[in-house]
Amino acid sequence: MRALSFVGFALLLTITSSAQEMETLYDGKNIDAWEVRGDAIWTVLPDGTLLGQRRHASVGNPFGDAWPVAKKQFQDWVYRQAWLYTKREFGEFDLHVEYLIPPQQNSGVSIRDQSRAHWVIGEPDTVFTPKNTTLKGSPAHVGYEIQIIDADTDKYPTGSVYLFASAKKGVQKSGVWNTMDIESRNDLIRVKVNGVPVAESPGDPVRSKVGPIGLQLHDQFTFAMFRNIRIRSLP
Repeated sequence: MRALSFVGFALLLTITSSAQEMETLYDGKNIDAWEVRGDAIWTVLPDGTLLGQRRHASVGNPFGDAWPVAKKQFQDWVYRQAWLYTKREFGEFDLHVEYLIPPQQNSGVSIRDQSRAHWVIGEPDTVFTPKNTTLKGSPAHVGYEIQIIDADTDKYPTGSVYLFASAKKGVQKSGVWNTMDIESRNDLIRVKVNGVPVAESPGDPVRSKVGPIGLQLHDQFTFAMFRNIRIRSLP
């Protein structure tokens, strides 16, 4: 009995130590460790929730005096993304995120994106040009986007490794807080939603194995909430 108790105690210490290794990326107080990318407002609410929304009221008419506008001009505006990125970069890691999106909203978590969303936020090359990748496009085309979307009918539902692996449906709960856990290894990306494995992919061998963590506001009508963002970096 003593030996068994000792083994149990040792196991408990291991589990506790493992949990303690998770580092807080968002502490519910400020976003000093993060970088705003694109036209968005990120607000820390009184309960520590991080609210991301677009900056509609302050920009007025985005098309100036031109009205009506062409379809392409409208689409270029409405689908322009905004992101929030960690200032640090990470290699292999375990990431925990809690999120809530309203019905019909679209968001995501970016990993390994060396572009920091440069090509989807309307940023001139004179301001910032990605140095560590030859790829161009959205974070899903340069690094990887782990999908967060309300509609379970989407080709890539929540938890999908977007463009690589469609997630199991029926796991995300609409209109409430959900959890997402991402295991990022050099040759494997594995995703859980609410503790359920939903997708995995080896990814693309030519893409970076290292990069920041990003939170997405997909379009001009997206708003999303996040909390308890933690990471465990692997040696």
